[in-house]
Amino acid sequence: MSNSVAKYIFLFGILLLLHAAYSAAQHRSYLRLTEQEFTALPADIILQTIFSLLLTVYGVTMVAGDFKEIRSNIDLQKKTWMNLNNRPSFYIFNHRGHIFNPMLLTRTGTGKGALEAN
Repeated sequence: MSNSVAKYIFLFGILLLLHAAYSAAQHRSYLRLTEQEFTALPADIILQTIFSLLLTVYGVTMVAGDFKEIRSNIDLQKKTWMNLNNRPSFYIFNHRGHIFNPMLLTRTGTGKGALEAN
């Protein structure tokens, strides 16, 4: 089924849900006008609500795309050990360790003489 058809099914389900809500509100106002006690909604409104809910859920699942596996080892089987050990969020590029390395550039110069000058 194409994605555009699934979008129309979803949209139709939402419109039917809104119509069912409007019908329920109209039924309640009718009962108030006729001074009857509210016991339950009519069967046609309940069936319309259930049908539109199922239609909307079906449309959402078709639009959402493919589901992923719940088991995480399926995705991990495709990766090598080098990729598993790579964690870019833990990379630190700007830290105070460069002060202790005499070969790095400092503000006044390079090498050991620059550290002794500070």
